[in-house]
Order: sequence, then structure tokens, then C-alpha cells
Amino acid sequence: MEFYHKPVLFDETIESLKIQPDGIYIDGTAGGGGHSLAIAKRLTTGKLLAIDQDPDAIRAAGDRLKEYPCATVYRTNFSEMDKAAEKFGLLPVDGVLLDIGVSSFQLDNPERGFSYHTDAPLDMRMSREGVSARDLVNTLSARELEEILRRYGEESNARRIAVRIVRAREKAPIETTLQLAEIVKESVPAAVRRKPGHPARKTFQALRIKVNGELDRLSEGLDAAFSVLRPGGRLVVITFHSLEDRIVKKRMADWCTGCICPPDFPVCICGRKPKAELIYKKGLVPTKKEMEENPRCHSARLRACKKLKETEGAD
Repeated sequence: MEFYHKPVLFDETIESLKIQPDGIYIDGTAGGGGHSLAIAKRLTTGKLLAIDQDPDAIRAAGDRLKEYPCATVYRTNFSEMDKAAEKFGLLPVDGVLLDIGVSSFQLDNPERGFSYHTDAPLDMRMSREGVSARDLVNTLSARELEEILRRYGEESNARRIAVRIVRAREKAPIETTLQLAEIVKESVPAAVRRKPGHPARKTFQALRIKVNGELDRLSEGLDAAFSVLRPGGRLVVITFHSLEDRIVKKRMADWCTGCICPPDFPVCICGRKPKAELIYKKGLVPTKKEMEENPRCHSARLRACKKLKETEGAD
């Protein structure tokens, strides 16, 4: 199956990076190489580092970028981009792009075990390494499973689902995606089953996030990205659910915050200066047309900020 991922907010993303022909850029989530290719086409003497943790993505991006000597494709998690950029002598950089979440290829490829629509081994590992979703549902206690579903899926029926999972595995191990999806469906109230969308959506999201450590890697990746930017460089991040967006919004707001002294202080004594400025106050969302063409993008949000020079943050 060809690795294909239709980039969301594509034009807005490329515009937000303000690509310079001689600039240095990192695509921290190369996927099928769509964004990377668009960046590479705009470079002359510049450089691009395209990274991804998924070996299938690396092969696809490598094929797509093979005619562009400006591009280096490297397998690692985006939380390690600072080390990767140093390895290839690409510091500092003019822009970093992060397109967070699961790709269309990963969702649509049954053998990856991300989807509750087709039967496949219960996997969900983006890197194809480490603990799988099957391992979690067959070994964790009901309390541990409940915590994962509440924290990462914001699932209101977490307790019922966790208990049913533990009961089901007492008879036989839970091996496939459809097995788990059916267990979840049987666990929730009838009113939930009648709502639009599959009742297992939040459970699968929660397990995927836990398996891949997505929120921790996102937090680490944001810091790594900001650390490699030169003054004036831009960080552009696309998220697909509220948990991710909350982290990005809070981190960018923190970078953009200056003095934190109480308002009744006559002068600033904290000495804190903003490190960045927001490019979009509330972020960008897909157009109605894009959502009609690609239903998976309905929850996407693009946020971007520019790193300031030290003097820019001064009073």
C-alpha cells in the first residue's frame, strides 16, 4: 500500500513558514512527504531535514524527495529533532513544521491496527517498535485502563469499558481491532450507540496516544523545535484533537508572555521578556470546502509563532 497522507491546511501551512530559498527547515513529521516536497521545491541553496519515526513514512518520503539534493531524510521521533539537526550540521533553522497525529496511510492500512473499521492485529505502534495496544488491553488492570481512557480519550464511559475489557480477556486474549471495537460497543449505553460516529473512537484514540507516548513526545518536540530556531524563525504546528491543541496553545502562550509581576508593582522586577510572538491569535481551522472534501480534518487547528530576537522582547 502506497504511503499517502493528504495534508490538512496545506496552503496555510506553507504560507505560515514564510520559506526563504536559502533557509534551513525541518519537517518533523514527514509522513508521505507532501509538506516536505512543497518545502524542497521552494529552496535553492537552502536545506531541508525531513524526519519521521515510521519506517514506512521514511521510505515514502525518501522516494518523493530523491530528486532534491537539498533534502535529507532521517528516521527519528520529532522530539529528537535538535539532536538530528546537530548531527547533520543544520543549526540554527528558519522554520519547523509539526503535523501531529496519525496519518491517512496509518489509518487506512489495516495491518497497522489503528482503525476500528477493519479487522487487523491490535497494534497502533507508529514506530513499529515497543509495547502495542494488544499488550495494554491484555495486561493492564481495569483501573489502569480506565485512567488511560479518561486521560487520553476523555471517555465518559471509561470505567464500564475497562471492566468489560478485563472480563472479555479472561475468556481469551483480545487480539484484533474489531474484537476490541465490539467490546467497547457492548460496554456503552444504548443512547451512546445511537449517536453519530463509532462508540470505540475515543477508546482507540486513547490507546494510540498511550502506546506512542504522543503527548509527552509533543511537549518534548515543542521545546526541541523552539530551541533550534534562529531569531525570526517560525514554528508551525497542526493538531487534530483538543488534548494536543491545549499543549501547543499553552506552550506558545508561555513563550509569548513577558513580565509576570503583580499589576500593582510600579516597575518590573522579574525581568521576564517574551521569547516569541503569535502569528495567529486564535489559530487557523480548515475551510468548509476542505472539511467537505476531507472529513478527517474537521478538528484540525494550525498554530504558529515567531521566535523573537532578545532585543525585541525588551521594554
